[in-house]
Amino acid sequence: MATTLDPVTFEVLKNAFINTVDQMAEQILRTCYSFVIYSRDFSSALCDTEGNTVMQGTGDIAAHVGTLHYTAKAVIRQFEGDIHPGDVFVINDVYEGGSHFNDTRIIRPIYYQGELLGYAQANGHWADVGGATPGSFNVKALDHMGEGLRIPPTRLWSKDLFLEDVAYLIAKNTRNPRDIIGDMQAQAEATRVAEREIQRLCDKYGVETIKTAMAEVQDYVEDLTRAKIAELPDGVWYTEDYIDQDPARGEGLIPIKTRMTISGDTVHYDLSESHASISSMLNAGFGGSFAGIVAGTKMQFPDIPLNSGFYRVVTADLGPLGSVVNADWPSPCAGFCSGPFEKIMSSVFEIWSDIQPERAMACTFNLEYLLVGGRDQRGEGNPNFMWYDWMMGGWGARNGADGYNASAAVFGVQYGTQPFEGQERLAPVLTSCHDLVPDSGGPGKFRGGLGAEKGGKLWASDNTVMSYCCDRERSVTWGLWGGLPSIPHGVWLNKGTDDEQYLGSIFAAIPIKSGDEFTRPSAGGGGLGDPLQRDVDAVLEDVIDGYVSIARAEKDYGVVIKEVDPEIFAYEVDLEATIGAREYIRSNRHAWIERDPEAVSGEYRSGLINEMDCVRQYGVILDWGSGAVLTNTTSQFRQMLQRRTVIHWTDDPAVDFVPGTLTVSEPATV
Repeated sequence: MATTLDPVTFEVLKNAFINTVDQMAEQILRTCYSFVIYSRDFSSALCDTEGNTVMQGTGDIAAHVGTLHYTAKAVIRQFEGDIHPGDVFVINDVYEGGSHFNDTRIIRPIYYQGELLGYAQANGHWADVGGATPGSFNVKALDHMGEGLRIPPTRLWSKDLFLEDVAYLIAKNTRNPRDIIGDMQAQAEATRVAEREIQRLCDKYGVETIKTAMAEVQDYVEDLTRAKIAELPDGVWYTEDYIDQDPARGEGLIPIKTRMTISGDTVHYDLSESHASISSMLNAGFGGSFAGIVAGTKMQFPDIPLNSGFYRVVTADLGPLGSVVNADWPSPCAGFCSGPFEKIMSSVFEIWSDIQPERAMACTFNLEYLLVGGRDQRGEGNPNFMWYDWMMGGWGARNGADGYNASAAVFGVQYGTQPFEGQERLAPVLTSCHDLVPDSGGPGKFRGGLGAEKGGKLWASDNTVMSYCCDRERSVTWGLWGGLPSIPHGVWLNKGTDDEQYLGSIFAAIPIKSGDEFTRPSAGGGGLGDPLQRDVDAVLEDVIDGYVSIARAEKDYGVVIKEVDPEIFAYEVDLEATIGAREYIRSNRHAWIERDPEAVSGEYRSGLINEMDCVRQYGVILDWGSGAVLTNTTSQFRQMLQRRTVIHWTDDPAVDFVPGTLTVSEPATV
């Protein structure tokens, strides 16, 4: 790329912009009030005078980065001609390109000697923005009014004057005004850090040099991305993934259809044939869906910085307003991250696995949030409390390596696990367990990473309800190239007692009382490659490590393992029995996947088989609480298994998996 700046100055300023955004992150981390933001649910950006992203930092969340330029542009449109030094704006509007209402952005114009140079933006997930349920994740919401406070572009500081009435109008419509004001101030101060740093760079290098650098770093990313894409073959690829259900339409998976075209040095995604918006919060506005496209594509090119230059090369058609990936006002979108965003990102990974098989990865666990809110009897006046929890889970197996165990979701890989001690200090919820889940990694030649299980017990509380935002209870985390799925998501209340209740993967405002206990697993990642081709010694090591049970080593991998002395982790493989077990599975698995679902349901209800057997052996999806067959869902799930898994199985154990099933020579009929 030809630049007007000398190479040294260009490189110094490019990295200075990245460092500026990272300094904003440090400011937020050290001054925020919310435990959610402290656990790194925030992102920042530096934008130019048009709102285009000049640079992201090194620790921003994937679900935020493709949206921040949209909200900057929304502020500019709203206040065109009325933006001044010392002004600060706030916005969380999904229908203006935001992600969901909890993700609230603070935006400050950056001036130098009276000239506007750009904007600093700090986005943080506010733990509550009002609405019908603590935490503002309301699966019962039929429109956004049930989710919380929608903030269009709004002035919060005017020429350095804090508009306290506006700030408290926002804060007092939430369940924790003190934290909201504190986070608001922390984010605003982070934008001031960026303002000071850009002004310092102007003092050192000159304002014209900084303006040139802001433009040329975007050109640099564009040119670098185009060069990478131009090295790849032209073509069209198609896949689809699913949200579990639309509550208003009965059972049946909700398709998100992704077609990607490489033409020359550009990449275009077409999601226009995806399902209509659904009657739950698992919709996405255009910003959230574009973020999934950006994040999934960017992870294929980790060496390229991210700014709006990338968006000139990677484009998208989300279709008309009113779809699950392009929700229109007033569709609820609080759960976009567990719904379309994660499905889009997984689909993008799958498509690129065909193009760059050396980087292939099976499906990763679905982001989930468990929210418990009520009144805390431990504090004076029984104050509101908000226990806001997310889990680590398993990443998909990779071509040549197993998936990562208990890692942050693809939604935000820098997410931290919230310290239990901090949670227990802030809310009357005791953590009762937090363990890896054996057998949760999807079986394959390369095994998916393991999920985790976390339990909690409520105490010293009044008027408490629980809500859950998740998915993949039915569209279970899938394998690739012959690999098998993981396990379903879902919450159990008082499991193993007379009051046992299965609540599922998405619910809102379930009343709970002191003494109640709840637990839920996160899924592992999907497997990659035929599990019958996994090295028997690798299966043996998994058993020794506690990642795979002896029973599932035989069921999923056809590896028969004998205990020698479990106290010293001494096990051995029965090679002769393993040969027979693998041949038995190879000879029967095609028939298993077509078995009568009602017969499978009967064995599940009688306790002869479990969820893993249903999903992996038979491709049958049940109501995991009652055991009833979900007929439409099972049919769709089996079709998915045929495409991603069964088609790659072979009767010849010497034949390895062969990637490349998504290419279409002509636009496919969907």
